[in-house]
Amino acid sequence: MRSAFTAVKCNPDPYVLRLLAALGTGFDCASNGEICQVLKLSGVEPSRIIFANPCKASSFIRSAAKAGVDLMTFDNADELYKIAHLFPTARVVLRILTDDSKSQCALGIKYGAPLAAVPGLLAKAKELGLNVVGVSFHVGSGCKDPSMYTDAIKRARTAFDSGEAIGFPFTLLDVGGGFEDGTFEKSATVLMEAIEAYFPDRRNIKIIAEPGRFYVAGAFSLATNIIARRAPLSRSTAEPDTGFDKQNIMCESLFFVGAAVGVIGLTECR
Repeated sequence: MRSAFTAVKCNPDPYVLRLLAALGTGFDCASNGEICQVLKLSGVEPSRIIFANPCKASSFIRSAAKAGVDLMTFDNADELYKIAHLFPTARVVLRILTDDSKSQCALGIKYGAPLAAVPGLLAKAKELGLNVVGVSFHVGSGCKDPSMYTDAIKRARTAFDSGEAIGFPFTLLDVGGGFEDGTFEKSATVLMEAIEAYFPDRRNIKIIAEPGRFYVAGAFSLATNIIARRAPLSRSTAEPDTGFDKQNIMCESLFFVGAAVGVIGLTECR
């Protein structure tokens, strides 16, 4: 079974969320505010949300428990203690560290447990009586090298084996995001080949992904009013070295930037 959980942080515009909710996606929320926003959408139940932030404020965990959002990630022992105290019936997902060196935004500097720490974290979760249901990872936002998914799936397999050894029958594999519009097909192919190689028997495993920028990167245009610029002084004249006449310096330029249409400049001089 495969599902998509939209990363709300990429674009929380109500129109986007309503459309994706109507299409049946789940939602990857990173804060209490995002959870509240999603639960206000028509037809969205708490079961369609993963609280995919491995370092949550205690108040956020309490709010998630109250709202019935019981699927959440962790990557450290402190988080396990908080969840055990505030939401002991939660279904928790271990977020592992992967190689995100080929991504536009590397997330490993903040999140993800290295494989060496996995057995200890799972043992602590067992000791605290928590229900660890699966493994998640993220190769970084804007992944430029699809081969990173192969390495990540290999690491996830190791974490699954560690869970089985300690008595956790994992049923969830969260492959995160990082998907780019220009390389989506290649990334999907590499990802599926890796899953087939390392998880050939998927009868009891639900696989979810967290696409965000893939959905919204080309969906909007940005309008901004340019009122001034900082120009270097010319050594010979002590005047701004602009490369164009003074009249144009006083212009206000309105630029519409769109991924699909390129850049159009409309200039109004005063």
